[in-house]
Amino acid sequence: MSGNAAVTTTERTLSRVGRRPISIPANVQVDLKYTQITVKGPKGEIVQSLHPEVNVKMDNGSIVVERASSRKFHRSLHGLTRTLIANAIQGVSQGYHKTLQLMGVGYRVQQRGQGITLNVGHSHPIDVDPPEGIVLTVEGNNRVHVSGFDKQKVGEVAANIRKARPPNAYKEKGIRYSDEILHLKPGKAAGRKA
Repeated sequence: MSGNAAVTTTERTLSRVGRRPISIPANVQVDLKYTQITVKGPKGEIVQSLHPEVNVKMDNGSIVVERASSRKFHRSLHGLTRTLIANAIQGVSQGYHKTLQLMGVGYRVQQRGQGITLNVGHSHPIDVDPPEGIVLTVEGNNRVHVSGFDKQKVGEVAANIRKARPPNAYKEKGIRYSDEILHLKPGKAAGRKA
């Protein structure tokens, strides 16, 4: 009896996200086909493929995602599909945004047309050109704003910029997300002084 109760609780927990209906804002148009959903809004358009074993339907101005069974595979698809559709709707209506900050003496960034140029301690400057749908803007000489309607692209571009000089654990140098908390290590010299 207790084992069955545990399984039921787990199933309920894993499908909580998938069961929530997604409300469609007034400025967003949704075109739903069997294995594809197209979402259009003021920020852009996203076409998202759907797995054939997940049922997606529109009901009274909202989108509902249903799964074929309670198997683990269908439960994971349930939550994933719901999240992808919700991200697309938020992206075309509000957009996504990430901010990166350069730390270090002489580290700076400059706007270069639609792209940016990073000077972060390498022997050469690094040019970054945004893909379609992504906007890069520079604030001052040490902050970069990455914005766009595709959450995956925004995250990928921001991660690639950070990869040019990841934060150093021993010195306050590198490129970090503005909301990233760095755990700086004291280093060997500090240990000898102690």
